[in-house]
Amino acid sequence: MIRLHCLRREFPLANPFTIARGTYTTSPVAEAAVTDAQGRVGRGESFPYPHYGESTESVVAAMQSVAGALAEGATRADLQTLLPAGAARNAVDCALWDLEAKQAGRRVWELAGVPAPPVLTTAYTLSLGPPEAMGAAAREQAARPLLKLKLAGDAVDRLRVAAVREAAPAARLIVDANEGASPSAAEALCDALAGLGVAMIEQPVAPGDDDCLRRFAHPVPIAADESFHTRADFDRIEGCYDVVNIKLDKTGGLTEALAVAAEAQRRGIRIMCGCMRGTSLAMAPATLIAARSAFVDIDGPLLLAEDREHGLVYRGSEVEPPTSALWG
Repeated sequence: MIRLHCLRREFPLANPFTIARGTYTTSPVAEAAVTDAQGRVGRGESFPYPHYGESTESVVAAMQSVAGALAEGATRADLQTLLPAGAARNAVDCALWDLEAKQAGRRVWELAGVPAPPVLTTAYTLSLGPPEAMGAAAREQAARPLLKLKLAGDAVDRLRVAAVREAAPAARLIVDANEGASPSAAEALCDALAGLGVAMIEQPVAPGDDDCLRRFAHPVPIAADESFHTRADFDRIEGCYDVVNIKLDKTGGLTEALAVAAEAQRRGIRIMCGCMRGTSLAMAPATLIAARSAFVDIDGPLLLAEDREHGLVYRGSEVEPPTSALWG
């Protein structure tokens, strides 16, 4: 018998964080804990995303809706149909993986049949702001090998990227427009960013405008984020995007994320491992996907004023695999 306990927590950010949709000062998360008859506990965390119609209240309610099924013997495989893809399923799925690892006395990657995560290099995200502010932020982080810039999809974006490039000339740059560009501006934006040495552009247009990306060659690889959630999206986005951003909060957990990664590799589509504004408990299962990714963005804990106990160890931009005291 599995008992499920759900709760909401809020972690303050070290600094206000701005993207095209607004400015944030905290990271509200939903946590699932599953306990077996022997008292072993597995934990998982998700970030409810209002852009997808989620709130901490709705996610916790969705998690609690499967408590009875888990108590009656429902498995992680059953969970994939009990809840839709999203933050609620993610937290419970990852908690069940953690519990299974504790029950087996093995690490999660052994159970999943994938290599142990190596030390990874993650992007460090620069908040959206005026060019001079983003340049100053980049100067402070210029020693990091990979910087991710939040953009707005407007005419100022070129100046923002140019300021960051000047301030951090040795860093590899990836950018995220958060759907900010219009279909008519997408090609010009991609060309301009290619000229500034950008290595990848994430979701330049809204999901409904994806087809415009078929109409021109991509001088810079383009990644699908909001346009891509699960394996069901592959056929729709193929030919529009060169990379898929796998976030466990979108796939609904590690179970689907592993299947998505395998299908992406089968199709020859590159992988980005992304994250929301979560703690180390959310990043830990993502390291299994990050190990297979061309672009890694699991810097959520670096943006927090305080992380969880036994959190991931970050040395600059390098991330060590999670300890079993944290997860898995």
